[in-house]
Amino acid sequence: MKRFLVPLFALATAAGLAGTLYMIFYVTPLEKTLFFNQKIFYWHVPNWFVLFTTVFVCGVASAGYLKNRNPKWDDVARAAGELAVLFGAIGLVTGSIWGKAAWGHWWKWELRLTTSLILWLTMVGYVLVRRFGGAGSERLAAGLAVFGVVNVPLVYFAVKLADALQQESAHPKAQVVSALTSSMKTTFQLSILTFFAFYALLMLVRTSAIRDERRLRDLRERGLDAGILEP
Repeated sequence: MKRFLVPLFALATAAGLAGTLYMIFYVTPLEKTLFFNQKIFYWHVPNWFVLFTTVFVCGVASAGYLKNRNPKWDDVARAAGELAVLFGAIGLVTGSIWGKAAWGHWWKWELRLTTSLILWLTMVGYVLVRRFGGAGSERLAAGLAVFGVVNVPLVYFAVKLADALQQESAHPKAQVVSALTSSMKTTFQLSILTFFAFYALLMLVRTSAIRDERRLRDLRERGLDAGILEP
């Protein structure tokens, strides 16, 4: 079944990307305030939806690994953690570009931007611990992943929290999606589906590669224990 899912999601991603590009540049009208600059919205926001999802996947899989020590849970957590770093970097870069066009600055230490950066750095820490932490690092990294999950709601509700704390926030308090025209909403929904198809494709491929790496290490250890291989 898995061998059919990879080409299926690859085709869905390619078709969705082509359709999204066409819709963004040839169908959706220019926004009244930001004009052409607003079009980065169709990739920036769906990217953050995927980031939140992959952080949750990493955290849940890490919790599952801590509970039963099943390496399959750890394989999923590791793949999700690496993808969280990728999508987090894309989100921060596209957000900075949008911020420069909309607010006149690349970065501002407001609550949502700060918590978003903390979330990304948490996942970067997860990957670094897994890569350089040595024996037992998967348990320490799992704790970081669970902390990342706790941070996701804080990022999502940061604008409302900043308003409650009477802090300045560059992000609008109103729902942006509800103000979109019909064609804008269709493009936005297509972009969300495309990003999630891309995420599913990367998760399948990366999880499979990590699982194969682990199995190869296990075979090598068995060979060393049996005296078949030399250290």
